Amino acid sequence: MKNILIINGHQKYEGFAEGNLTKDYISKATEFFESNDFTVKQTVIEDGYNGDEEIEKLLWADAILFQYPVYWMGVPWITKKYFDEVFTPSQGQLYINDGRSRDDASKKYGSGGLMKDTKYMLSLTYNCPESEFSNKDGFFEGLSLDEANFGVHKIFQFCGATALETYSVHDVYKGDMNLEDELSKFEDTLKRNFIK
Repeated sequence: MKNILIINGHQKYEGFAEGNLTKDYISKATEFFESNDFTVKQTVIEDGYNGDEEIEKLLWADAILFQYPVYWMGVPWITKKYFDEVFTPSQGQLYINDGRSRDDASKKYGSGGLMKDTKYMLSLTYNCPESEFSNKDGFFEGLSLDEANFGVHKIFQFCGATALETYSVHDVYKGDMNLEDELSKFEDTLKRNFIK
């Protein structure tokens, strides 16, 4: 894995969500990858994109780091729009079809992905506390972090990509986050995922 695509899925809200934390994580990731001889390409969804160029980047990448804030239990709307505008017309490039076959009933839905050699990592920023996950009495009713982000995982898996360990930071608006410590934990996750 030497070709890395970093996708910045942040959406700015003036005075509330400026995107600085996302930028800090992407800067740390870029520094990490470049210092370990990876070739890095980036997409900042908010800055605009060309669908065909994005498909080429996705095909080029050995791995994808998808960095985004969780807004209302999902990706920001411009990021959902990115998936719709880039992944939907990529049939024949990122996926053949939905995987099923009229001639072979053993072929299951979601098995038509062409990105079988591609890995992906989610890196998430949350305002909710970490204790809400994997807690039957918590807001997410016992769901793990990855289960709560099921839809995003399934987008990549539909295209055949394989998940790496997810990273998340929590309570980002609480005011007592030690960014240096969190970036160190993030780097440790990058090492586990990308330096074998």
